[in-house]
Amino acid sequence: MAQDVMTPELLWKLGRITPLGISKDEKNVVYKVETPSVIENKLDTTFYTLPIHGENPTEIKDTAAVLKDKNISPDGKYIVYNEEVKIDKVLGKDFYPTLEKSEVQIYNELNYRHWDTWNEGKFNHVFYKENKEGAVGIDILKGENFDSPQKPFGEDEDYIWSPDSKSILYVCKKKAGTAYAISTNTNIFEYNLETGKTISRTEDNLGCDTAPQFSSTGNLAWLQMKRDGYEADKNDLIVSFEGMNMNLTANWDGTVNHFIWSNDGKRIYFIAPIDGTKQLFEVNFPGLTKITINVQQITNGDFDINDLIGFSGDEIIITRTDMNHAAEIFSFDLNKNSWKQLSNVNTAIYNSLALSKTERRYVTTTDGKKMLVWVILPPNFDASKKYPTLLFCQGGPQAPLTQGYSFRWNFQLMAANGYIVIAPNRRGMQGLGVEWNEQISKDWGGQVMDDYLSAIDDVTKEEYVDAARLGCVGASYGGYSVFYLAGIHNNRFKTFIAHDGVFNTQSMFGTTEEVFFCNWDFGGAYWEKDNAVAQKAYTTFNPINMVEKWNKPILIIQGGKDFRVPIGQGQEAFQAAQLRGIKSRFLYFPEENHWVLKPQNAQIWQGEFFKWLKETL
Repeated sequence: MAQDVMTPELLWKLGRITPLGISKDEKNVVYKVETPSVIENKLDTTFYTLPIHGENPTEIKDTAAVLKDKNISPDGKYIVYNEEVKIDKVLGKDFYPTLEKSEVQIYNELNYRHWDTWNEGKFNHVFYKENKEGAVGIDILKGENFDSPQKPFGEDEDYIWSPDSKSILYVCKKKAGTAYAISTNTNIFEYNLETGKTISRTEDNLGCDTAPQFSSTGNLAWLQMKRDGYEADKNDLIVSFEGMNMNLTANWDGTVNHFIWSNDGKRIYFIAPIDGTKQLFEVNFPGLTKITINVQQITNGDFDINDLIGFSGDEIIITRTDMNHAAEIFSFDLNKNSWKQLSNVNTAIYNSLALSKTERRYVTTTDGKKMLVWVILPPNFDASKKYPTLLFCQGGPQAPLTQGYSFRWNFQLMAANGYIVIAPNRRGMQGLGVEWNEQISKDWGGQVMDDYLSAIDDVTKEEYVDAARLGCVGASYGGYSVFYLAGIHNNRFKTFIAHDGVFNTQSMFGTTEEVFFCNWDFGGAYWEKDNAVAQKAYTTFNPINMVEKWNKPILIIQGGKDFRVPIGQGQEAFQAAQLRGIKSRFLYFPEENHWVLKPQNAQIWQGEFFKWLKETL
């Protein structure tokens, strides 16, 4: 029996797979592996091809030689790409050219910073040019102060060629400044190469349109959210067909993450959260026939499907994770309903470890609903012993809590250090129906807090849980949850850890960069005195008003480049704890954003996390 367990050092030796696609001959999957180098404080990247039907991977240097380039037009004449273009005057030297050493930034509107970057007047633009040496690119957004690909996470999936090579479709939120900061209304635009004209393919939809993809038969599909300002709205699959838009998932009670057309263009396969996992679904595309649209769940099990890479015959190639395993590449036979693991980047390491045990538990909430709670038990668990236990509060607030594998909030590592982890699919989680998902908006400190307490109270009944040694941990909205629960826990918890959490909803509204988020989830601005919903967010549901009830140690972690939950949130919380005489620590990462990405910083994060628990729990 394996006796070793996961450690922070081992966690940061694991290879991280990113699939790049299926090879031109459709016989290999192409992917990269990023391996952390803690000493050099970076990730080393290696590229591979892997035969879909067996054999070992082969390291390659040039992925372009084996992958089909989606950015080359179908007729081979052109190539599309993106570059950053300076459009707006922002810097002091833009206005005062002789003062080149000035360090001034001048803004007249919001969107002056986003995620972890200050706006310097530069925007991502889509270009195309002839596919030959020395060709000059044409900027199809020339002079526009809009981004495509979308910042901060958009890449070349934000633009595609039409099947006839006559136009380029791209995703863009054509709003600037303050209008940009309060809206989620991205559209899919189509630029005609011959006329130079651009039209919106989704002008009638006020929400978010993303991920355009043509089928082999020339039908355009994309993902669509209906409501402007709601970033976690139900994501539906839309297909444009013979002048009409068909919503293939309108009557299905879920939200789509990613999708891919079948090779024959008659079906779409997609990933969606469901009951604490992410699974593969299929929906047929009936065209104008009288055939009923039917959504079916194809896979099932305690794992997550994360990437849809492509097809090889009747097999779909995907990546898969669970709480004990980082991503590996698998094939799934759609006819035989069978799995085959293709890559083994980390298999040898996991085979040497004693793994944690993950259990489903269903808890009745205070309003009589059934809530899924993941319970992660330490390796070599012994039910006759008592274990310290952590309530994990998920962020989002609408993000699903599934069988993912985090390199920071790693349940396997927490369990390996001797802690039971309780991870409830509380109100706001995706994969439990649209109504459940939406119940958290404008109710941050309401039913969801009862859900947390219902989960920890139910599991604490077990003899193997040490009820005198309970901790509460989380990040982002999970950090907010920690701050809030610290004021209402009635001595359930012995210690708290909050990472990049919202501590003061009023100053959060005043400093976060995507204002639409607070507008939607808080219900409005703090100065709207006649708005009872908003006022509740800034008073009753504001953790800053709970500080007088704080009575247990708290570790506060903050990234200096986190503009989503800015630095003042962590500073305010630490200052309050210190001035009230509560044992507290401030762990500050000046160059990290909402996450911790650099290997050495991540090692310290893990070290301080477990050191704090050892000190206080």
